[in-house]
Amino acid sequence: MERTAISTIVKGGTIVTATDKFVADILIENGTITTIATSIPGTGPDVVDASGSYVFPGFIDPHTHLDMPFGGTVTADDFASGTAAAALGGTTTIVDFALHTKGDSLANALKTWEKKAAGKASIDYAFHLTIADGRRETLEEIPLMIEREGVNSFKCFMAYKHVLQVDDETIFRVMQAAAKFGGLVQVHAENGDVIEVTVKEALDAGHTAPKYHALTRPVQLEMEATARAIYLAEVSGSPLYVVHVSSAGAADAISDGRKRGLSIYGETCPQYLVCDTSDYDRPDFAGANYVMSPPLRDKWNQNVLIGKLKNGELQSIGSDHCSFLCEQKELGKDDFSKIPNGAPTIEDRVAIVYERIVNGGVVGLNQFVALTSTNPAKLFGLFPRKGTIAVGSDGDVVVWDPNASRTISASTHHMKADNSIFEGMTVKGTPRYVISRGRVLAKDGKYVGETGKGIRQKSAPFRPVQL
Repeated sequence: MERTAISTIVKGGTIVTATDKFVADILIENGTITTIATSIPGTGPDVVDASGSYVFPGFIDPHTHLDMPFGGTVTADDFASGTAAAALGGTTTIVDFALHTKGDSLANALKTWEKKAAGKASIDYAFHLTIADGRRETLEEIPLMIEREGVNSFKCFMAYKHVLQVDDETIFRVMQAAAKFGGLVQVHAENGDVIEVTVKEALDAGHTAPKYHALTRPVQLEMEATARAIYLAEVSGSPLYVVHVSSAGAADAISDGRKRGLSIYGETCPQYLVCDTSDYDRPDFAGANYVMSPPLRDKWNQNVLIGKLKNGELQSIGSDHCSFLCEQKELGKDDFSKIPNGAPTIEDRVAIVYERIVNGGVVGLNQFVALTSTNPAKLFGLFPRKGTIAVGSDGDVVVWDPNASRTISASTHHMKADNSIFEGMTVKGTPRYVISRGRVLAKDGKYVGETGKGIRQKSAPFRPVQL
């Protein structure tokens, strides 16, 4: 077989996609999979030995925040450190959020984030756009972003009043535009108006500890906002993607909407599958590391969320990576409402999900691939270029050793954060090789890629999909 100079062969592994499982070799030429066969001849440094391992499509993280300003500071990880850490965990594509500013254009928001990523990203990346206002000019840009810029998803915050939150009129008008032009609306579903009241009441009563972050954002406020967003989507005819679902009640609202035949999709995150409200009581202000929104819930919610993943009632798992140093978390030492929200999760997302739902006997390998790669690719207009192993798809593959174990720790992870909400957790199953468009980025836990080689991916217009 004649081969091009720029090629990689992945030999002897068990290929697993969302639908298939079989032993075969893969030939990647000039970044694209050109051959899948029982045996592809070849030797030398461009041959990756996958014997005894699974070969998964490169994992896709649909929810990251890199180099993002928040709460008077900026996330610890930028596109250089964040994407390198993602690669070490098996992620080969991320979809990050470009933050729109009130009164500015969506085009400028996108340009700002393109500059943040260009020359820094080690893996491929696409963008969502947040919506900060419902001006006519903003709404008129939505079809341009879809058709010209390849952004097919738009996020509306129902929380963070006076900062990111938009009103129902704005959400509804964005939904109308999305329904008309091929967009997918995302919502951060919490009732920000009520949270504004409960936070003030807690602070007035002298309650400043991290645990009050969760106590002032009760589960009912996530449930209500989720249901409200679904009804708005139903009236507008818009598809809806609910990010970082943290509770059984919010997941139930998504299930109810889907039973009515609506194009509603739900995402949860690894932190909601392994962490819970007891983490807020950790000593020495360590509970601040677990401050995120929505907050962690009572432990019993975990098994409900996992059951929803098993039954196909939740369709995607993102990291919601939003990392801060302990020093940055200290901004809220005397006021829990000033603790920057978020945690470092981009590197450990895949391993934790594998440990919790595959090793835990909840889902099989095909469904694991669907949740962590194929479904995000389909929802955000990247499939079949991304999210599967097929001739013509990008050469993004992960050679996964199901028997290797590691213990997660801030002392050994590659994110810039000096803390880990998964500290001390042992996971079985790790990447041996991580390959992006034929380039080996990670080998046996070491980063061997090149900074800046990631390519901006444009998303196709959204079309409702059965997941």
